[in-house]
Amino acid sequence: MSLKIEKKNAETLALEGRLDTLTAPELEAEISAMFPTVQTLTLDMEKLDYISSAGLRVILKTQKALEKKAGLKLTHVSNEVKEVFDITGFSDFLTIE
Repeated sequence: MSLKIEKKNAETLALEGRLDTLTAPELEAEISAMFPTVQTLTLDMEKLDYISSAGLRVILKTQKALEKKAGLKLTHVSNEVKEVFDITGFSDFLTIE
C-alpha cells in the first residue's frame, strides 16, 4: 500500500493509506517544505489506516519542531491509529481532536 497526501489548505494535510517505513520520508519532505510558512499544522488522519514506528518518528519530529510555534494537531484519528498513540504514550503530549 501507499500513502496519499492531500494539501487541503496552507496548514492542513490529509493522509490516506499507510504511514510506514516506505512512506514516512514522503510525509517528512512535505512537512519540511511547509515549515517556513506555517505556525500550526493539522494532520487529518480520517483515511489513515496504519502508522508504524517510522510514522511515529515523523509525528514526534514535527511536534518538536512546532512547539515554539502554534503546534501540531491531529484530527479524525481512527481507533486503530489512536490505539498506537495510546500504547506508545504519544496521546499524552499530542493534540488529538
